[in-house]
Amino acid sequence: MRATILLLFVLPLAGCGAGAADAPRAERPATPAFTPAAPPAKPARPAGRYLLAHLRRRVVLRAAPGGKAVGRAARRTTFGTRTVLGVVRRRGAWLEVVATERPNGRTAWIRAGAARLGGTDYAIHVDRSARRLVLRRDGHVVQRMRVAVGRPGNETPTGRFAVTDALLPARADSPYGCCILALSGHQTKLVPGWPGGDRLAIHHTPQPETVGHPVSLGCLRARERDIRKLMRRVPLGTPVFIRA
Repeated sequence: MRATILLLFVLPLAGCGAGAADAPRAERPATPAFTPAAPPAKPARPAGRYLLAHLRRRVVLRAAPGGKAVGRAARRTTFGTRTVLGVVRRRGAWLEVVATERPNGRTAWIRAGAARLGGTDYAIHVDRSARRLVLRRDGHVVQRMRVAVGRPGNETPTGRFAVTDALLPARADSPYGCCILALSGHQTKLVPGWPGGDRLAIHHTPQPETVGHPVSLGCLRARERDIRKLMRRVPLGTPVFIRA
């Protein structure tokens, strides 16, 4: 995968690298470096089952078409990736979108003219109780994989989210393994005092024995071959549906 400029961040993910035993200590993770991964393919035409909004500029997020401002979304994400928002529906000159800047379960509205529309037939479906992730394309299953989920008390949130970034950790000993798909969602049940942020993600783990178990602080852990295959397929903005 082609990489762009190297960026340094304290990863704002929901304690994804913590194991079941060490998570309660809420230790600060090392500051890793990331390169945003190249898109898996050229953006599809807006004819896909799910619309994608590639932001042309910084936009105001509104509670309703023309309604109260509830936030702003930049042209690039926290990690330096071009912002692509998943579109829930279109109403005239307005788009209802899933945005990181909004709480879980809350969407926002942006002007359609502020974005270039694309589309995808891919969707990620996660069954938390079965600890299984299924990738569908136009309703047909194209990939199945086992995942680790949030442990009791720090369960992985349910609802509709979207893929915001595809990232490659630069460090070989990264607790996030080879690669990360950051999601728009937030973990609302973190360990008290946890300093690592609240963003959710699907990522590889250097502890493959944890895959298939409820051990994380909310993120979904996968085996390397599975997450690499997933990253090659799904574009940014792909919807992610997580159910209990």
